[in-house]
Amino acid sequence: MTNADGDPRHLDTLDRDLARYSNLETATSRVGRPMIGVGVSVLFVVVAGLAAMLLFGEANNLYIVVIAACLGAYMALNIGANDVANNMGPAVGANALSMGGAIAIAVIFESAGALVAGGDVVSTIAKGIIEPERMGTANVFVWAMMAALLSAALWVNLATWIGAPVSTTHSVVGGVMGAGIAAAGISAVSWGTMSGIAASWVISPVLGGAIAAFFLFVIESRITYRDDKIAAARTWVPILVGIMAGAFGTYLALKGLKQLVEIDLPMALLMGLFIAIVVWLVMIPVIRRQSAGLENRNKSLKVLFGIPLIVSAALLSFAHGANDVANAVGPLAAIVQVSQSGDFTSAFSIPFWVMIIGAFGISFGLFLFGPKLIRMVGSQITKLNPMRAYCVALSAAITVIVASALGLPVSSTHIAVGAVFGVGFYREWDAERRIRKARLAMPDRPQFAPEERRRRKLVRRSHFMTIIAAWVITVPTAAILSGTILFVVMSFTS
Repeated sequence: MTNADGDPRHLDTLDRDLARYSNLETATSRVGRPMIGVGVSVLFVVVAGLAAMLLFGEANNLYIVVIAACLGAYMALNIGANDVANNMGPAVGANALSMGGAIAIAVIFESAGALVAGGDVVSTIAKGIIEPERMGTANVFVWAMMAALLSAALWVNLATWIGAPVSTTHSVVGGVMGAGIAAAGISAVSWGTMSGIAASWVISPVLGGAIAAFFLFVIESRITYRDDKIAAARTWVPILVGIMAGAFGTYLALKGLKQLVEIDLPMALLMGLFIAIVVWLVMIPVIRRQSAGLENRNKSLKVLFGIPLIVSAALLSFAHGANDVANAVGPLAAIVQVSQSGDFTSAFSIPFWVMIIGAFGISFGLFLFGPKLIRMVGSQITKLNPMRAYCVALSAAITVIVASALGLPVSSTHIAVGAVFGVGFYREWDAERRIRKARLAMPDRPQFAPEERRRRKLVRRSHFMTIIAAWVITVPTAAILSGTILFVVMSFTS
């Protein structure tokens, strides 16, 4: 093809122009994508406020309930964007789930957990952090709850933006504490409860990391490093999947189904043991069929852990939705009850429409903003495969069970991320051990320079320091924000 002058160069010019338009479209879509998320989020918050307006059309303090509903929706969006990554990140990082599949599973099971088993009762005021009687009047209590909700949402939003998975529970606790101090003084805070929460900063990640590292040691010593890996897998994978099923059975009985039926720890453990035995027996022929014809190498083992990993991610999401929806809508439920009855000293049950806001908000937040934290937890802290991700998921369930037995308050975020760190640091330790062993066997072998050894670390230190710093400052930052917000609001309303 040529132009009228017989010169084909205009085609090259056309190709370059088309390439520029293509690049412009790509850049525009990348810039516009976050704006779409923000737009949908604002629309959801507005719809939540309108729903509250329709349900409380006759109330005298309608505007307070509408504002609280908008803040509850905003908090739910942030929980979905930040907290759910802990459940889905390992499965995505291990390539057991695609990003789209992970989001679909999480949306379904988070919503199911919130709506089916999430009718938690928010005792007096955010699990006994402060004494409601010290708040003085119902008006002060309502504004304190709104300040707590807004401060927690702002902090989680900031943490998501910088790429730090933080505890939404600790954010709410910090917000309630700060508002309580601003409203009633430092003596209104239950410092015994706060000391337990502070202890969980250390207990949760250390316990989660230790359990995950232990199971990775079991997998490597009993399967990965064996001469006949497939034969070893046929023996041990059914046992490991049975342990996971039993752990999740106990976990869901304790945490996910407590609103449907009252189950104490011994009964939950018996249920878990029964489930573990049944699943172990069922998995023996299943694993035998799956392993038929597999090559005797580590890559083949990944197939055997894929389905258990997907199921564990779904169960973690269900339990998370059942438990953490109260973080988003607990203060909102308190405000609704005070607005209806004027009572702010009794326990607050969560109305179903409030639960709907929490469930849909978590789902929207995950869908719109969750992939960033999912990638960070799943692949940017340390490299995960299905076996390592399995250890993280199993650790999350077992750590909650152990903490419940000991009466320790723990954070699901800290457990899951601590388990990822535990897997990574165990791999570093194991690699160093093998290098030392090889050095003793071959002393003349060339050694890596110190700079090269630091470069070969298996856990990203920058992420480690960022996340630890975010954990440490979560409660005080949320408290300062909440106290400041309440002080400003009370200055204008008094």
